Amino acid sequence: MLAVTAIAVTASEGARYTDSHLHTVDFFQQGAPLETLLSAMDAAGVGNAMVSGMPLMKKWHENEPKRPDTYAGDDAGVYWFSATDAYLAESLEALAPEQRDRLHPFLSGFNPTDKNADLHLQKMTELYPGLWQGIGEVITRHDDLTALTEGETPRANSDAMFRVYRYAGHNGLPVLLHSNITSKRERNPLYAGEVEAALTRFPDVNIIWAHAGTSKTLHRHQGTMPFLLPEITRMLETYPNLYIDLSWSVLRPYLLDSNDQPVSGWVALVSRFPNRFMIGSDLLGKYGRLGEKLSEFEPFLQALPTEVAHQVARSNFLALLPTRGVCPQHVARCSQAR
Repeated sequence: MLAVTAIAVTASEGARYTDSHLHTVDFFQQGAPLETLLSAMDAAGVGNAMVSGMPLMKKWHENEPKRPDTYAGDDAGVYWFSATDAYLAESLEALAPEQRDRLHPFLSGFNPTDKNADLHLQKMTELYPGLWQGIGEVITRHDDLTALTEGETPRANSDAMFRVYRYAGHNGLPVLLHSNITSKRERNPLYAGEVEAALTRFPDVNIIWAHAGTSKTLHRHQGTMPFLLPEITRMLETYPNLYIDLSWSVLRPYLLDSNDQPVSGWVALVSRFPNRFMIGSDLLGKYGRLGEKLSEFEPFLQALPTEVAHQVARSNFLALLPTRGVCPQHVARCSQAR
C-alpha cells in the first residue's frame, strides 16, 4: 500500500493541471463512476480535482413525454436537492485512500435562500468527518437557471449565505460562488455589490468567484462585456480574499480573442495577481472531454511567465484547501478521519 501511495503522489506532483471546478453529476443527479474520472485525470495530466455534486435537480414534468436533456430543455422548474452531497460522499468513501486523496470534495447540496443552510453543512460534516474541504459551487444569480429555480432568487449577500460564510470561516473552508456580475440586459456590473458585501463582511473567508461572474447566457445577450476586466481588477485590488475561477465561459471571449490569441489585458492582470486565479473544466458527470477542456487554456497559459502559468494551472487552488477536512471535535470518528 505504501508503494502504491508513493507512486500516486509522485504522479500527482508531476501533473500539469488541477481541475478547480468539476461536478460529479448533472442536473438529473447522474454521473459516471469516480474511477472513470480518475482514469480521465491520468490521461489528461490532471493530478487533483475539486469535486462537488449539483445542488439543483431538473424536474421531469408530468406533461412532458420525454425527459429533457439539460435544465434548459423545457419550461419545467428546477429545485434544490440536498441528497447530492450524500451521493458524492458515498462514492468517495468507496475509493481506495490513494485515489480519494486526489479528489477534494465541496459541499453544495443546500438552498442558499434558506437560513437553515448551515445546519445542512454541520450535519454533513458530522456524518462524513474529515471528508469535506470546501463549499460550493453555490449557485446564486444564474440568469435562465435562476428563472427556472423554484422559490426565492438566491443572492450572494443574503442572510442565509452570511450563515454559510460564517460556517466556512469557522472551519477554514473556501467557498466557490456562482453569482453573475450582471443581468442579460444591463451593461454594467449590476450585481457585483452582492459579492462585494460578502467579501467585506467575511474577510477571513476565501471566496472563489466562478467564471469571474460570466455565463454563456450573458455572452449570448451581451457579447464581450467591456466593464468586466476593469471591475475584476478593482475588486482584486480591494479584496485580498477574492479569487477567480477562469473556467470555460471566461476562456472565450476574455482570455482568448476570436483568433484564439491571448488578450493582453488579461495576461497582465493574471501576471499581476499570480496567486488569485485558477482553471477548471466545469464538467457535469461525464469526463471524456476533460483533457480537451483544460488544454484549451494552453495558449493563454503559455503567454504567462512560466511560474505564474504553473500557479494558475496547478497550485493556486490547492493552496486554498485546509490541511484536513472538516472534523467536528465531538465526533468520535474524527481521530481516525483523514
